Amino acid sequence: MHITAIKGVEKALQIGESRRKMEKHYEFILKDTQELVYESMCQQIMDKDNPNYGAFLDKNHILDAKYTIYRTASMISLYCCPDSSLYKDEELFKRLMAGLGFAQKMQLESGLYDYVTCNFSSAPDTAFCIKKLMPTFFFLRDIRGENRTEKEEEIFKIIDGIIGKAAKGIITGGFHTPNHRWAIASTLMECYKIYGDEAMKTCAEKYLAEGIDCNEDGEYAEKSAGNYNRVNNDAMITLAQATGDKSYEEHVIRNLKMMLHYWEPDDSVFTANSTRFDKDRLMYPTDYYTEYMLMAVRHQVPEFYEMCNTIIDICQRRNLHGPDCLIYFMWYPEWRNIEHEGLFGNPDYHVFYKNSGISRNKTGRYTYTVMNGKSNFLYFHDGTIKLEMKVAGSFCEHRAFKGETMEETADGLHLHQTMHGWYYLPWSPDKIPQTNDWWQMDNASRDKKMGPDMDIDVWVKENAAGDGIDVRVKTSGVDGAPWRIEMSVTGADFMENGHLATNLKGNETIIAKDDYVQLSNYRDTLTVGPAFGTHRFMEGKEDSELTNAGASTLYFTDYTGFDHTITIRNMRSQF
Repeated sequence: MHITAIKGVEKALQIGESRRKMEKHYEFILKDTQELVYESMCQQIMDKDNPNYGAFLDKNHILDAKYTIYRTASMISLYCCPDSSLYKDEELFKRLMAGLGFAQKMQLESGLYDYVTCNFSSAPDTAFCIKKLMPTFFFLRDIRGENRTEKEEEIFKIIDGIIGKAAKGIITGGFHTPNHRWAIASTLMECYKIYGDEAMKTCAEKYLAEGIDCNEDGEYAEKSAGNYNRVNNDAMITLAQATGDKSYEEHVIRNLKMMLHYWEPDDSVFTANSTRFDKDRLMYPTDYYTEYMLMAVRHQVPEFYEMCNTIIDICQRRNLHGPDCLIYFMWYPEWRNIEHEGLFGNPDYHVFYKNSGISRNKTGRYTYTVMNGKSNFLYFHDGTIKLEMKVAGSFCEHRAFKGETMEETADGLHLHQTMHGWYYLPWSPDKIPQTNDWWQMDNASRDKKMGPDMDIDVWVKENAAGDGIDVRVKTSGVDGAPWRIEMSVTGADFMENGHLATNLKGNETIIAKDDYVQLSNYRDTLTVGPAFGTHRFMEGKEDSELTNAGASTLYFTDYTGFDHTITIRNMRSQF
C-alpha cells in the first residue's frame, strides 16, 4: 500500500472516503483530550488552604503523585496546543501549575515517588511518572525551543527539575516485576542522554545485561496483552531512541505483529493468557496507538498504519476515550500529514505460539483460543457470546486439568497432562525429626508411596464447515472419579434444549444431562453438546477454583475414565 504526505485541503478532498488522513486522528484526539481535561478539573483540589492543593482525586478518591502527574501532563498538552480551545488559558495554567506544584511537593528527598496503594520510595513507579512527562519535556525543549513563552518556560523548568531529581533516585533502583527493569533502564538511558550523568548509564546497563525477555513469538514474560506488553514496548522504543541501538525496536515489531492476532470479535484485547491484573478484564487496544504509529512511521509496516485507523474507529464506535497522546502529534507534527488507506482487515488466521503456550485462531465471525498450563484452557468468542472451558475435578492435590504439553496435530491441537498420585510414608529411622510439631517438620523430605496416575488428553480441532470446533476430552488411569466439563458463559441471555428453556441472568449453575444446548442472545446462538450428566458434584473439593462471578456456568458431568467429544457451533457462521 502507498503512504504519502498530503498537503493542502484541495488535495485531501481528492482522496476517497476509504483513505484516512491522520489529521482526522489528531482532531479526534484533541477533542477527546479536552473532554478528559474537563473531567479531570472536576476532581482537582483547588482550595489553597488544603494541604493537597493541586492534586487530582482518582475514582477511589486516592491522592497519588502518579495520577496527578498523568492528569497534569494532559493539561499541559492542551495549554500548549494552538488548536485547543484552552490554548494559553489562564485558568488552565493555574490548574496545571497547581498540579506540578503537588508533584514537586510529593517528590521525596531521594527523588523518588511513593505509589501509595502499593510501592513506597519506588524506582519503577517514579520511572513511569517521568515517562509521562518526557514527551512534554522534549516538545518544550526541541519543538518550542527558543520560542517558549514565559509561562512555557516556567512549565519546562519545573518538569526539568522533577526529571533530573527523579533520575538520581531511580539509580538507587529496586524492582518487583519483569517490566519494572525496562521502565528503569529506559528512563535512566533517556536521562543520561539529557544530563550526561555516567552513573545513570552504568545503572541502566546493569538491568539491560539481564537480556530482554521478549521471545521469538513477540511475547514478554508477563504475557500481559492488556497492559504490560505495551509498557515493555514503550521502554524498548525509548531505549532505541536513547542509545541509537535500533535492535530494541525489533522486540516491539514482533510484539505488535503478534498483537494483530489478539483482537477479539468485540474489538477487545484477548487477556486470558496474562499473568497480571489484566487477566480476563475487558480491555481495548487504545493505548497501543502511539506504538503502532511510531513503528509504522519508522519501519513502514502497512498493517501498523491500519491498526492506528482501527483503534480510532473502535474508540469512536464504542464511545471510548481516545489515546491520551495529543503531545505526540505536537512532538511529531509531521504525523498530521500522513495518510494511509483503510482499517486493519483482521483476516482469518491459525497461529501457534509454542514458546508462549497459546494458539489463537480466527474464522469469520468467531475466534477460539487454546492455552497450555491454564485451567481455563479454551475460549470461544463469537462477538457477543464468550464461552470458557475447564476440565475440572479432584485427584489428590489436583483440582483441574492444566496442560503440561501442547502440540499441533494434522487437524488441530493436542494437550496432555499426567496427574501423579502419592501418599506420605512414616519417617524412616534415619530421617525422624526432633519435633512432633507437624508444622515444624520438613515433610517435603519424607519418603512417598507413588501412584496411581491419571492421564487427561484434550484434542481441539476446527469443524470442516468452518462454523465451530470439536473438543475431545479423554481421561484414563483412574476410574470412578466424578469430574466435569465446566463452561463459563457470558453474553448469552437464554438457554434452551429439548427439555428446558430458561433465561440466563448470570451466576446460574446448570447441569445439562443430554441433548444439545443452545446459548443465545438477540444476535447470536452457540450450540454446545451432546450433553451428559451422571452426577451433581459441581463445586468440587476444597481449594477448587470458584465459578466466574456474573457468568452462567454450564456443566457436563461424568465419572472417569470417559471419552467425550463436545461440539461448539456458531449459528451465524452457517449462513
